[in-house]
Amino acid sequence: MHFLSETLEKYVTDHTEDEPEILRELSRETHLKVLRPRMLSGHFQGRALSILSKIIYPKTVLEIGTYTGYSTICLAEGLQAGGKIHTIDINEELENIQQKYFKKSGYADQIVSYVGDATEIIPNMDAKFDLVFIDADKPNYCIYFDLIIEKMNPGGVILSDNVLWSGKVIEKDLDPNDISALTLIEYNKKIKEDPRVETVLFPIRDGLTISRVL
Repeated sequence: MHFLSETLEKYVTDHTEDEPEILRELSRETHLKVLRPRMLSGHFQGRALSILSKIIYPKTVLEIGTYTGYSTICLAEGLQAGGKIHTIDINEELENIQQKYFKKSGYADQIVSYVGDATEIIPNMDAKFDLVFIDADKPNYCIYFDLIIEKMNPGGVILSDNVLWSGKVIEKDLDPNDISALTLIEYNKKIKEDPRVETVLFPIRDGLTISRVL
């Protein structure tokens, strides 16, 4: 679903910071070689993630859902010197393309990659996080939030992607088998009402929520 006309979306992109060449290259390769390339953050959202990371200036970042590494590189752009981004993806087949572009980006030494189930990996992490980006399987969003909230530093920020789910979150006759949409409805309510965070939902692409830890 397009929340803005294609013409207006183009205007927005044209008046946003240019996409770095390495990310254009990664986008092209993802569209050529990987299934479901629309999962890529892309130019506009990538620059949004980059500038948010630069504003937050995190020491430690957690990304749940690496995919081909586009958003990982965007988030890494705002890291403090010596900072780390921990990124988790369940699909081991994407490792080669991820590592190829992490090395090209110059951030490889600051990126720690994990392959496996994030619900099993996160509980064993000792780090405290300044910034978390949730962009993985939607049925586990509530679980991811519960796993990370106690690992956040005060003032830390949680970004949650795809929270509008192509507008399905407001459909009256929602398919009862659409577990992703049902979970996102629950998740959006959950983080709006959780007293540990203050939350704003932005209609960026498919919905991006920014939650600040109190």
